Amino acid sequence: MGFTKVSQKFVTQVTPERMFKALVLDAHNICPKLMFSSIKSIDFVEGEGEVGTIKQINFTEASPMRYVKHRIDALDKEALSCTYTFIETNAENSLLEKLEYITYDVKFEGYGRGGCICNLTSTYKAKDDIHIKEEDIELGKDRAIGMYEVLEAYLMAHPRAYT
Repeated sequence: MGFTKVSQKFVTQVTPERMFKALVLDAHNICPKLMFSSIKSIDFVEGEGEVGTIKQINFTEASPMRYVKHRIDALDKEALSCTYTFIETNAENSLLEKLEYITYDVKFEGYGRGGCICNLTSTYKAKDDIHIKEEDIELGKDRAIGMYEVLEAYLMAHPRAYT
């Protein structure tokens, strides 16, 4: 059982506070509205957003997955950081079948004049005797960056949202 760790950064023109509020604290509302072609809804299974909360992301019929569940492991509203773990999915023939879990550490830091750097570190824990290759995780990285870009565009177009 091995671990693969991948770090990526995304620079935005939006303040770290606004990105954190939208992407972490209010993702269950904003993501289905902005990414309606892929995300049907995000529901609270347990909790209300605090540490220990389990959320279920329900995907549209266009997605190869129907849902994925994640648990919030750490949440620091002052440091603008969050850690969460994907714990369940119904995906078949996907990277997630090869893994015990994926943990994401997300941190938003100020950058330039009113922008931020979104730091995302993903830790993949493989099941027994499975080696995860870099190319296996490229699609997930691209989807994460795509989500950040959609959210950034929305926040740029709506400067009073999440202030």
